[in-house]
Amino acid sequence: MTTNFFIRQLFDHESYTYTYLLADLQAKEAILIDSVREQSARDLKLIQELGLTLKYLLETHVHADHITGASELRKSTGAKVALSAVANVAAADIGLNDGDELSFGAFSLRALQTPGHTDSCMSFVCNNYVFTGDVLFVRDVGRTDFQQGSNGKMFDSITNKLFTLPDATIVYPAHDYQGRSSSTIGEEKKFNLKLGSGKNREQFETAMAEMKLALPKKIHIAVPANLRCGEVD
Repeated sequence: MTTNFFIRQLFDHESYTYTYLLADLQAKEAILIDSVREQSARDLKLIQELGLTLKYLLETHVHADHITGASELRKSTGAKVALSAVANVAAADIGLNDGDELSFGAFSLRALQTPGHTDSCMSFVCNNYVFTGDVLFVRDVGRTDFQQGSNGKMFDSITNKLFTLPDATIVYPAHDYQGRSSSTIGEEKKFNLKLGSGKNREQFETAMAEMKLALPKKIHIAVPANLRCGEVD
């Protein structure tokens, strides 16, 4: 059955965002995770080239650094937009809760509530992959200094949920700024700069306090637009 499982990692250079296309090649059904509005034509072309029916457009959270392509792609494909119910996005078709599953062909994807970067952050588990959004990165974690960010919630989300997945689980983050495309849960448990090698809550808090980052350039237009699934005025 797994021979029919398809995954493609796509990249937006402006926002350093990874978009993921998952599909059952036999059933021709697909899911797209964390689309970027400026890349909608690229994503739609790939879906059409592969002869896929897009069932769901998933968001790991309400993004502050780019506008999602969900609304535009929904119009083109009829796919349903889904993200955490905690986000209270009225324009979404599905509000997901912890443990909810979405199916595409013979495969299913399970939602994990993983707050920390925002209250509405979700990770998605499918086969031996986990799509961690802006919570767990390759050798790092997402920021917690705005938009309901919480060091405590992030520590718990990663250590109590993500790090309990099998070590061989492949980690696919929403961003990487160093050219790294993926990792594994086992690697991150050992080598993650903020949480690896069994670092405790106090050590994590100290490391997070040392992060000094500018606000995302598009935050003031991206957040309002993404609360409308990417609809822009």
